[in-house]
Amino acid sequence: MSAMATQISAAQTLPARIAQRARDTPQLVALREKNLGVWRGITWARYHEHVQLVAHGLADLGITVGERVGILSENRPEWLFCDLGTLSLRAITVGFYSTNPPAEVEYQLNDAGIRILIAEDQEQVDKVLEVWERCPALEHVVYLEPRGVANYAEPRLMSFTELLDRGAEHQRAHPALLDDIAAHAQPDDIATLIYTSGTTGPPKGAMLTAANIDYAIGALLSDSGLVDPPASERDVSLSFLPLCHVAERMFTTWNNAANGLVVHFAESIDTVAADLAEVQPTLLFAVPRIWEKLQSGVAIRMMAASPVKKAAFRAGMGLGNKIAAARIDNGGEHTATSRLLYGLGYPLLFRALRDKLGLRKVRAAISGAAPISPDVLRFFTALGVPMFEAYGMTENCAIATANRRGRVKLGTVGEPIPGIELTLDERTGEILTRHPGTFAGYWQRPEATESTIDTDGWLHTGDVGEWVEGTYVRIVDRLKDIIITAGGKNISPSEIENQLKTSPFIKEAVVIGDKRPYLTALIGIDFDSAADWASRNGIQYTTYRDLSRKPQIISLVQQAILATNERFARVENVRKFRLLLKELDHDDGELTATQKVRRAALADRFSDLIEDMYFDNTHHPGGDLSQIHTGDTEPDSAGTQGDSP
Repeated sequence: MSAMATQISAAQTLPARIAQRARDTPQLVALREKNLGVWRGITWARYHEHVQLVAHGLADLGITVGERVGILSENRPEWLFCDLGTLSLRAITVGFYSTNPPAEVEYQLNDAGIRILIAEDQEQVDKVLEVWERCPALEHVVYLEPRGVANYAEPRLMSFTELLDRGAEHQRAHPALLDDIAAHAQPDDIATLIYTSGTTGPPKGAMLTAANIDYAIGALLSDSGLVDPPASERDVSLSFLPLCHVAERMFTTWNNAANGLVVHFAESIDTVAADLAEVQPTLLFAVPRIWEKLQSGVAIRMMAASPVKKAAFRAGMGLGNKIAAARIDNGGEHTATSRLLYGLGYPLLFRALRDKLGLRKVRAAISGAAPISPDVLRFFTALGVPMFEAYGMTENCAIATANRRGRVKLGTVGEPIPGIELTLDERTGEILTRHPGTFAGYWQRPEATESTIDTDGWLHTGDVGEWVEGTYVRIVDRLKDIIITAGGKNISPSEIENQLKTSPFIKEAVVIGDKRPYLTALIGIDFDSAADWASRNGIQYTTYRDLSRKPQIISLVQQAILATNERFARVENVRKFRLLLKELDHDDGELTATQKVRRAALADRFSDLIEDMYFDNTHHPGGDLSQIHTGDTEPDSAGTQGDSP
C-alpha cells in the first residue's frame, strides 16, 4: 500500500488541471509539435477538447473505472491526449517503450490486461498484429498514423480520427459523464502503471496513484527548490525521453498540467541536438547518456575545427574551468570572480557554444535516472549552464534527493527533498525513503511489493548510498552490482564505468571483477565518434566490427582507460579490456528499454571475452594494461597483450 497517502480533490487531478487552464487561458499555447519543418502550437482549449473526445471515445469502446489503456508511441501531443483521456475515466494508463520488440509488447499487454492500445504507426501496429492472438484481453488497437495501416483488413483496428468521431457522438449523448466520474475521484485511484526496466527479471508494473502524482508535483516541481522560481507559463521545455518513464512523465505531462510550461515535442530521438538548438528550452531534463553525447559532440567538433577555433576553445575552457571550480566551491552559485571571468569568456566561447547546444536560455538543467560522471557536470558548469543532479525512482515517484540552487555539492545527488524521510540501512547502506509519493505496489505482484515496502512503510530502493557532510547523499551503486573481488575488496563498478564513458570514443563500459583477482572491462566504442576520428586520420573501415578491430581505435580506448585508472586506487584499476564487436541491442536482450545494461545477459553472452581476460589469451581485440601501469613494458599498437597481472 502507499505510505502516508495524502488527500486529493477532484480539482487536483491532472484532467481537472487541464480543464482549469482551458477555462482561464484558452488561447495560450500549451504544446508545440513540428509539422513540415514548422513548430505549430496547440492551445489549452484544443488540448482540453481532445482530452475530452478521447475520453468519450474510450468510454464508447467500453472502458470504465480501473481498466487499462496502453500507449505504444514516441512522444507526441496524442500521447498526452490519450493519457489524460484515460485518466478522465478513472482508468489506468500503461505506457510502452516504442523500442520494445514484439515479445516484450506481448508480455506487457498480457501482464497489464490491456483492452485498448493506442499505437503510433505501421511499425507499432505490426508488432501487435504479430502477437495479438496470444493477447486475449486486447479488443481494439487505435493507430495515430494512417500511412501503411489504413488498408489493413483487421476489423479491430481503427484510426485516431475514428476514435475522436466516436467520442464526439458519445459526448453529445452523455454530456455529463466526465463530470460525474470526476466527482467520485479517490486519492488511491491508480493513475498509471510504469513498468520497471527489468535489468534482473521480467519488468514489473509499478502502480502510481492520483495522490502520488499530486504529491510529486508539489514536492519536486514546486516546493523543492530544484527549479527556483518554480516553472510557469513563461518556461519552455523539450520532450524527447520516453513518456512511459516516470521522470519524463514528471517533467512533461505533470509539469505542463500543473505549472503551464510550454512543451515542445522533438521530432525524434535522433533530432534532439537540432531541436534543442531551435527551441532553446529554459528547463531541461536529460539522462546522463544525453549529457555525455552533447559533451562528446563538442569534443569531436573541436578535433575537426580550424586552428583559430581550437585556440579560442582552449582559451574559453581555460576560463570555464576556473569558473566551474569557483561555482562548485560556492554551492553552484557565481562568485564575483567567476562572474567576471564568465563575462570575459561569454563573447569568446560560451555564447556561441551554448547557442549551438540549445542551452543558451536554460535556467535549470537536471540530470537523473542514472549516475553521471562529475566531469560531465563540471564541463557544463564551465559553460555557465546551471546543472543539478537529482535522484529518485519509479517506486517513489522520482522523489528522493536533489541538488538545489545555492546548495549544489558535486559528486552527490543532493540532499533529501524537504518533507521526505530518507535513511541508510545500517548494515548494507541501502537507501530507504518514506513519503506520500511511495507507490501503491507492483501490479498483481504482492510478494514483490512486500519485499520492497516494509511494514513500517520504508521503500527499499536497492541503491547503496553514503552521507557526505552529513546532509548530502552520494550514490555508491546498485546493491546487486557491487563487486567483491577475490581479495575481499568492495568496488562500485558504475563510478569507473561513468568515468570511462566521458571519453568521446567509449559508448558502453561494463566493469567485471566479482570474485575475480582483478578488474577487467568490456568496452563498446561510440561508432559515430570513432568513425569521425578514423576518417580524419585516413583509416579505412567498413563496419562497426571492422572499426573495433583497428589497432588505432584499440589504442584510443587504451589511453582512455589509462586516464581513468589514474583517478582511482590501484585495486580499482582496470587491468585488461576487450572490445565488443557489435553494438549492444535491446532486441538482443543486452539492454533494457531505458538503455541500461543487463549485466547478467552480458556475462552469459560474452563469457568467452570475459574468460579470455583472465587467462593468457589474445583471441579478441583488447589489451592488457597492467604492464603499462607498472611501467614494465610498452604495449604493442593493438594493445593485445594477454598476460595476467
